[in-house]
Amino acid sequence: MNKLTFVVIVAGLAAAGGVPDANAQSANPLARAAQIAPPGSDVPRSAFFIGLGGSYNQSDFGTQDVYAVGTSNVFQNGLLTSSGSAAGPASIHIDSESGFAFSMQGGYFQNFSGSDWLWGAKFTYRDLTATYAVRNVLLPQTGSFTPTGSATPVPFTGNALVGSYQTNITHEIAFIPFIGRSFEKSILYIGVGPTLSRMRTNLNGLIGFADINGARTDVSGNPISLSSASWVYGGAATIGATYFLDSSWFLDFSYTFAMTGDQALGYSSPFSNPNGTNGSTVTGTLVGTSSGRVITQGVTATINKAF
Repeated sequence: MNKLTFVVIVAGLAAAGGVPDANAQSANPLARAAQIAPPGSDVPRSAFFIGLGGSYNQSDFGTQDVYAVGTSNVFQNGLLTSSGSAAGPASIHIDSESGFAFSMQGGYFQNFSGSDWLWGAKFTYRDLTATYAVRNVLLPQTGSFTPTGSATPVPFTGNALVGSYQTNITHEIAFIPFIGRSFEKSILYIGVGPTLSRMRTNLNGLIGFADINGARTDVSGNPISLSSASWVYGGAATIGATYFLDSSWFLDFSYTFAMTGDQALGYSSPFSNPNGTNGSTVTGTLVGTSSGRVITQGVTATINKAF
């Protein structure tokens, strides 16, 4: 084969498309589109996304540990007649609560080069608004009081009565890195990550009682309501699947198991009871703490836009 014949053959192949031109391929819109959604597939190779939907969740509040302390000073005709305090722990078992919640998410995914496997991460939000209350809770206490001018404390027992012990979890935000595998119209994925949840506990109608000399005495007077809230860190695991309606819109279905860390909350309120025994006036402070964690399980469905 002479040089002229070789040049003619190469030119013929190039004209017929047998020898691809790198610059022409990179400039070809169809080639770029193949990198976004391969032929026969609606799943992009990479995309940002945002979605809205709803979820059905079960929130298990488990056992709450409570510790309450009451201090008091008793006055008769304006004179201090005795001082005392009482304290004690209690465990309150709370059942689970189920319900629907608004959900939203946003994130990004990308296939590994030359592979159907992919990685990604998403932020999710669930407006859980799950609340459970236990009524007429007794917090056992022991303590003592010391009459003015005496060095000998007098022991007694009692209870702090809570008309309604109420705990809830409202907002849950999660950041979930994930790995998965893409198919022609779907993605299967699994991921784990941290959460941040808003939790609140209310002690409604709290009254401190003492059993002194065989008589039950209302120490604190009118019922007092205490409340405390905080953001609590935790963790979540998710498994999910998507179905692409086209290369821009897809449905996402996922199951999430999440657990908060221990919620440690504190309470404090002064009290004044002008109707103490024998016309006395009792003043003091009710102080307490509570701790516990919440486990949530939920199934979420969202419709998402890929960019």
